[in-house]
Amino acid sequence: MDDNPVSPHNTPALGIGGAWAMAVGGMIGGGIFSTLGVVISVAGQWAWLSFLVGGVIALASGQSYSALTRQIGEPGGSYTYLRALNWNRTARAVAWLLILGYTLTVAVYAVTFGAYAAHALGYDGATASLCGIAAIMLLAGVNLLGALESSVLEQVAVWGKLAILFGLALIGLWHWAPDRLLLDTGHSTSWHGALLGTGVVFMAYEGFQLLSYDYDEMRHPARTITVAMPLAIVVTAIAYILVSLSAGMLAGAPAIVHEKEVALALAGRAALGEPGFYLVSLAAVFSASSAINATVFSTARLAEKAARDGELPAVFARRRARDVTWVGTLLISGLAIVLVLVGGIESLVEGGSFVFLLVFALVNALAIIRRAGSRLVAGFGLAGSLTAAAILVHHLLGIV
Repeated sequence: MDDNPVSPHNTPALGIGGAWAMAVGGMIGGGIFSTLGVVISVAGQWAWLSFLVGGVIALASGQSYSALTRQIGEPGGSYTYLRALNWNRTARAVAWLLILGYTLTVAVYAVTFGAYAAHALGYDGATASLCGIAAIMLLAGVNLLGALESSVLEQVAVWGKLAILFGLALIGLWHWAPDRLLLDTGHSTSWHGALLGTGVVFMAYEGFQLLSYDYDEMRHPARTITVAMPLAIVVTAIAYILVSLSAGMLAGAPAIVHEKEVALALAGRAALGEPGFYLVSLAAVFSASSAINATVFSTARLAEKAARDGELPAVFARRRARDVTWVGTLLISGLAIVLVLVGGIESLVEGGSFVFLLVFALVNALAIIRRAGSRLVAGFGLAGSLTAAAILVHHLLGIV
């Protein structure tokens, strides 16, 4: 495989820093801000363990994504891996499924953006939806400016939100109060709830695999994806674990569950009063913005790749004068706006988690078939993804 630093579309925009920021932005944007209240509602004081288990599964899956992408030497993620095996019909179906799945996640990120922005302004309801829609439209415009501009924005947003999240984590851990992690006074949730929590909120780790779609946008792509992908997963997992502990101890688990959509803003207020409330709300807005940006950026390129292969309509391969995939960008953004208007945060998160658990299981299986990377690690990722998906199905059906 040739690690060619020259992209077919002008000079590549993504180095290790930009790629790392894209992956972190893709995960955290709809991660801790959208899912904290959901995971605490099922895992209680074991929410941190849910994020730890999910992080280990994501890290194993990340190894499979990175190894397969480097082995094949082309962008496209699971879609490209399937085509390399000549499973073209399956690849076509997976391409459409991924586009729909990523469009759904853009909607989740926009709902998160709208909820925090509107709450900070003292509004809710229709105002939250309008704020979310405005975010999608703004970030679509940024993507239409080109890869370099969106990469620079990504790095600024990621560093800002990480600084706020880790600051909140330190304050929460300083005020150590594990009894506040309990959903009911004196009642401890079983640690089995952590497994259910992993399945319910696994969408919090969706995002790192977007780098496999940006392979041709990277400088020295094999080296960049090898370093950036696992580093992004580790940093994100640490942030999730620390914040899930600290936020619960600051605001109390019952309050976080009651205010799922703006859970971390409550923790910010408990930590630093009104300044903390607005600071965390700002972090949520930054986070959701970068996630929308990263997801639209990468999914449009997935659609372009499939169109050039003849698996999707040719219109997806069109590029504007500024060398951007404008059709995919506009379609994904438009459909996400519709979902913002009709969707609910909890059901969207659970549905997204199920989709990506299945996709990650598929990628780990393909890594084993193609002998890409460690088969032991890929096997663990496969088993973990399928187990979490099965637990989530049981939960959705009311069995557990």
